[in-house]
Parts: sequence; structure tokens; C-alpha cells
Amino acid sequence: MDPLALALVELGAVVFCLGLLARLAGRIGMSPIPLYLLGGLAFGAGGLVKLDGMHEFAHLSGEIGVILLLLMLGLEYTASELVTGLRRSWQAGVLDFIMNFIPGAGIAVLLGWGLVGAIVMGGVTYISSSGIAAKVITDLGRIGNRETPVVLSILVFEDLAMAIYLPILTAILAGVGFLGGLQTVGIALAVVTVILVIALKHGHRVSQAIHSENSEVFLLNVLGLALLVAGIASALQVSAAVGAFMLGIAISGATAHNATRILEPLRDLFAAIFFVVFGLNTDPRSIPPVLGVALLLAVLTAATKILTGFWAAKRAGIAVPGRFRAGAALIARGEFSIVIAGLAVASGAVPHELAALATAYVLIMAVMGPLAARFVEPVVKAFRKTPKAPPRTPERTPA
Repeated sequence: MDPLALALVELGAVVFCLGLLARLAGRIGMSPIPLYLLGGLAFGAGGLVKLDGMHEFAHLSGEIGVILLLLMLGLEYTASELVTGLRRSWQAGVLDFIMNFIPGAGIAVLLGWGLVGAIVMGGVTYISSSGIAAKVITDLGRIGNRETPVVLSILVFEDLAMAIYLPILTAILAGVGFLGGLQTVGIALAVVTVILVIALKHGHRVSQAIHSENSEVFLLNVLGLALLVAGIASALQVSAAVGAFMLGIAISGATAHNATRILEPLRDLFAAIFFVVFGLNTDPRSIPPVLGVALLLAVLTAATKILTGFWAAKRAGIAVPGRFRAGAALIARGEFSIVIAGLAVASGAVPHELAALATAYVLIMAVMGPLAARFVEPVVKAFRKTPKAPPRTPERTPA
């Protein structure tokens, strides 16, 4: 079959199946993300049918999906709210790093993968999936919840930490000297600072520049600028997700409201493709040998994420159900973890078993995270219910 025809057939079939999976998820009252991931796993590398024709388009579409997820999450908040949240939650960000980096690093040391393997696996287990968290928060209608700013502050802290971690990791894997690595980190921090200052000081000008009464012009302006900023940020060793989120907080007022309304269908489409692509790139045959270690690591780091979110939400004065919701929203791992493992394996500095473990771990967490976020509230409420006291029998008065 002609390559173009094959790509169109595969893409059409995948998108149509996504619609069916989304409908099924809606009927059973859960996020569609786990179904997207399992669908991709069934029809990707090593699955029932290997889809090669749509590979390049699907990869780029997945990247756009993450960018749109973070852009629209940023549209919900202003730059001043972001800075205030980071000031209030930096302690939670540090606790998050310590509690979730150590388990991955420890497993790598126990498996004999050395210091480099420990640094890699620590990053894999530390970073939550901003894309999955954003999708889950949106799907469950929790954007306006009191704990959501706490969750976002921790996610942004993690993404900013990645702006430091990824250049360091790249330098270690490439054998670059200390000064070279320091220069790369300095550039990344400078880029993040510039974007944040623009958002704080000149956000109204950004809104004016992209605003238009014509919906077609407005869509092109917003989407084009989002991709441009994300691409520049990525080229400068900063996460494209951070760039998109910063642009989102720079847009405010009626412009932000209109952007959310216009971009929502595009976000849902490209985000769904992102989660399917993640499953397509995972070979099911690589999972069984490392499944036991991956499950152990998943249970341990799910608990540490819940503790992190619980502690941060408690400091913000949020009630117990909201504290558990905050922790559950942080459980999922995804895009960043796979990027970290991919960089390490491609460099040849770590064994290939690390890639299998990272893949199995991320797949478990990507499925576990949305399910935990969906069911944590009813579970907490069930445990907090106090049994009703038995009715008192009236005392008999003596005759």
C-alpha cells in the first residue's frame, strides 16, 4: 500500500477507536487515559498489530498534545498566582524531590547499575506526568478545587527542576566536563527566568498581540505562538511543557477565556494521540521480566506522592479529602520519565534492562494515577464514615 494511504488508514482507525474508548470511559465514569494507554500497548511494538505508517505524525501529534495540555492549564492561572504558589510550596517541592528520587536511585544501586543508573532512575521515579495530571484534573472537573493550585505548584516546581536536571543528565551521559555542564544549566535557568519575567511584567501585551475577534485568526495566533515558544524553550534545553505553561499564564482576562474555548477540542484530540503513542512505543514482551520490581517501585512511589500532596495541601489549610485528592493527582508518571530513560539508554551509559524497568514502571503509574485520582475521594469518605450510634431505649420510670 502507498505510504500516504497507509498512514491515513492507520490514523483514521486509531482516531475512530479513540472515540469508542472515550465513550466507554464516559459510560463507566472514569478517565479515558488508561484505556488509551492499553489500546496503544495492544497495537504497538510487539502487540497484535504494529502501526508503522503513522509513526512520524503520531510522534509530533503527541508532542503537540502535551504542549496544549500545559498551555491550557496555564490559562487558568495568572503569573502572580503562580509566583505566590511557588513561594508557598517550595518546601513541598523539595520534599517531593527527596521522597521520590531516592526510591528509584536506591533500586538502581541494588541492581548494580552504578551512579549514572541511580541518577537516571531517580529522575524517572521523581517526575510526575504534567500531561496526565492536567488531563485528569480537567476530566474530573477539579480545576476550581482548592487543592488544584497546590498540585499545579508542585508540578511546576518539578518541571522547573527538570530544566536543571536534564542539562546535568545530558552532560553526565555525554561525558561533558563540569564547566560545560554548568554553562548548559545556566542557559536553562536564564531562559526560564526571562519567560517568567515577561509573563509577570508584559502579560497584558502578550494577550493584546494574539487577541482577535475573528476566531480563525485567534486560533492561528494562539496555536502558532504556543508551538513557537515551546520549540524555542526546548532548543534552549528547557522543557517545552514549561514554555507552554508560562505562555498560558502570560495570557489573561477575556483572551484567556476565548483561548480555552477555542483550543479545547484540539487539546482533547492531540492529548489522546499522545497517550496512545506512549502505548504504541512500548513492547509488551519487555515487561514481564521486570514486572515485580516495577510493581514494588510503583506501590512505594505512589505512597510517597500521596504523602507529598497530603502534606502540601494540609499546609494550605485544605480538608482531608482535598489532601488525598492532591496526592492522588501527582501519582502518574509519563512523558518526562520516558524521555529520561530514552536519553540514558541511547547514550549506552546504562544497561538496556533500565529501559524495560522504566517502561513497565511508567505504564503501571500512568494507569494507576488516573484510577487513583478517580476513586480516592469515595474511598476516603468510606473510611471516614462513623457508624451511627444505636438508638437509646427510653428508661422505664418506676411504677
